[in-house]
Formats: sequence, C-alpha cells, structure tokens
Amino acid sequence: MNEFQYIALTEAGQRINGAVEAESEAAVLRVLEEKKLFPLQVHAGAAERRARFQWRKRKVRNREVGVLYGQMADLIGSGVPLMRALDTLIKSTVSRPLVEILKQIRANVSDGKSLTEAMRDHPDVFPPLHTAMVQAGERAAFLEDVLRSLSEFLERLDELRGKVLGALTYPLLLVLVGVTVMVAALVFFVPRFEPLLAGVKKPMPTELVFFLSTAMRHYGHWMVLGLAGLIALVWSRLRTDAARKKIERWRLKIPVAGEALRLLAITRFCRILGTMLTNGVPLLQALRISKDATGSSLMAERIGEAVESVRDGKRLSEPLSEGAFIPDQILAMITVAEESNKLDKVLLQIADTVERRTNRQVDQAVRLIEPAILCLVAGGIGFLALGLLLPIFTMATALGAK
Repeated sequence: MNEFQYIALTEAGQRINGAVEAESEAAVLRVLEEKKLFPLQVHAGAAERRARFQWRKRKVRNREVGVLYGQMADLIGSGVPLMRALDTLIKSTVSRPLVEILKQIRANVSDGKSLTEAMRDHPDVFPPLHTAMVQAGERAAFLEDVLRSLSEFLERLDELRGKVLGALTYPLLLVLVGVTVMVAALVFFVPRFEPLLAGVKKPMPTELVFFLSTAMRHYGHWMVLGLAGLIALVWSRLRTDAARKKIERWRLKIPVAGEALRLLAITRFCRILGTMLTNGVPLLQALRISKDATGSSLMAERIGEAVESVRDGKRLSEPLSEGAFIPDQILAMITVAEESNKLDKVLLQIADTVERRTNRQVDQAVRLIEPAILCLVAGGIGFLALGLLLPIFTMATALGAK
C-alpha cells in the first residue's frame, strides 16, 4: 500500500485535505467516491515521492529481470493467480527499484490493464522484445512458457556478456597500469635528471622525453581538458548512422577480434528471433524488434531489408545473404529451415553453435591482445629509459676517452 494525499469537496461544498492508503490513484478515487467526496487533487505522499525518486535513479539489471521472469513462471505454473503472484514477487524481490516497478504493475493490473500494457509503461526495464513475447503468451494462454523462455534468454545473454567483459578485464588493467607508470615517471622521475643533463648534448629521444615531462607538469590540466574535448567531439560524430557503419566495418577487419564481433551480432540475432518465433510472435514483428537488439548497425541494415522482403512474400535468407555479413553455412541452414518450416528451432540451434564459436574467438582475441598491450607498455617504458640513459652513456664514453 502507498500513501496518497488528496484535496476534495464534501457534498456541502466544504474543502478538506486528507491522506489515504491505496494501491494506486484510481483506487484512491474509488475510496473518495464511496465517502461521497469530490476529488480536486490526488498525489503521492512526500515519503512515497522521495522513495520513488531515490529508486528511480538506480538501474534495474537484466539479471534481476531474468530472475523475476523465472520466479513468475514458477508461480503461474503452480496455479497461482497473477495478482497473487505479483504480491508474492513484491515481497520476495530484493531489488528495491524493481519492487517499486512491480507495485506500479500490480496497481495497473488491478485497474483492469493486461500484464503487457502494465509492462509497457516501463520500457527501460521491459523492452519491446519482452512485451511482444508476453503479449503473445497472454493471447495464446502459454504465459508460463514465455516467461520461462525469457528467463533463460536473459541468462544466456548475461553469460555471454560476462564472458566478453571478463576477457577484457586483464587487458584493460594492463593499459591502466602502463599509462599510470608512464605519467608518474614523466611527472616525478624525469625532472630529477634535468639538472644533471643540463649542459650535455641530448639525443632526440632525450629531448622528446624532457618535452613530454615539461608539457605534462605545466600543461597537464589543459592536455586533459583537450583530450576530453576531443573524445566528446569524436563521440558526437560517431552517433550518426554513417559513422557507426564506418567504424563497424573497420572493427570487423581487425584480425580475430573482428570475427568475434561479427559472430556476437549473429548470435544475438538468431537467439532473439528464434526465441520470439518459438513464443508465438509473428515474423514481421519479431524482425522489427530484433533489428534494434543486435548491437550491429550492419546487421540491422540487413534485417531492415529482410522486413521488406518478407512483407513482399520473399524468403528471409535472400536479403540476409547480401553484404557477406553472415557466413554461407549459416545462410544455408536458415534456407533449409524456411523450407521445412522449422525456422524457430533452427535459429536457436544456430545461436548455440555460433555462441560456442564466439567463445573460442574471444579467447583467441584475448590471447593476442594481452601480448600486444604488454609490448606497447614495455616499448613506452623502454623508450623512457633509453631517453634518460643515452646521454649518461655519452658522458661516460667521453670521460673514458679522456
């Protein structure tokens, strides 16, 4: 129950203020009607507003949504009515932001809305992919299967995302440590050599090291601001569709890593489309939703062409074959699946197979990235040491010749 404050008129026309506990504003209006009061204003109490604002700032993670779907599927599968299932989830859910959203969904469902309509009021938590599948499950009376499928789908995506992020953790840590060591050396270590080598003829590496040290110490804040401005400028330019496509084409040409990125987009497309088709979502609607969920602008372009092709009565595999983005063996499997009317099952099988290949590609890319970063860090530190030691060796050689 939430607390609501109201301003209403009595039958005699007297203006009164009050508070009432209810599930939603609609429930408050019903309570005021029973009391023969005419409502002028109804709004959430101060404590409720503060709680909503506090939890609205926190984002609900996909893993939490996946657990929610699994628990709701178990409750509905056990014969628990939807309203009672929502009450149980509100009590058992740990995530406070998700609890607030469940309370709003429960209130909307009690006011006569369907579960799909209530979920659509929270697109940041329940994207169109989820609501389309839930809608199909509600209409065809297999909501439990849809929720369980969504739970497994989000779990697989979370595992794949964790695999990629976990593989990149060590290379990013190497970069951070290398940059920190270089900056610390230029700011604190190199200046101690400047008085020692003041009267000595310096080779080019030494001049460059001293120049970088001076610039870092005296203009470091301007360099940081300039770098931030450059990043902001590049980021604004990259938000256009044309720039994203160019960057993606460049990334796909990177050895091993490019192939891993391509397979990752194919995996997401096959799993999303296959899951939606398995749960009764029409093909055209499933294609429109999966277009924006693959994370690849090139793949989205192919899917957009596929929507028009399927609408005209053509096969899905024809537009997907253009651009050589999807491998021929996968296209052959999709073609056979269309002919045998088993596209949903085959797409999920393709997703499982390509996911295993993606994991291998990610492992190979990481094995190549780590030594490359180590070489770059070692090269930078080596150049720094060379710049400081060369004039010392020159001085020692000159003194030995005398």
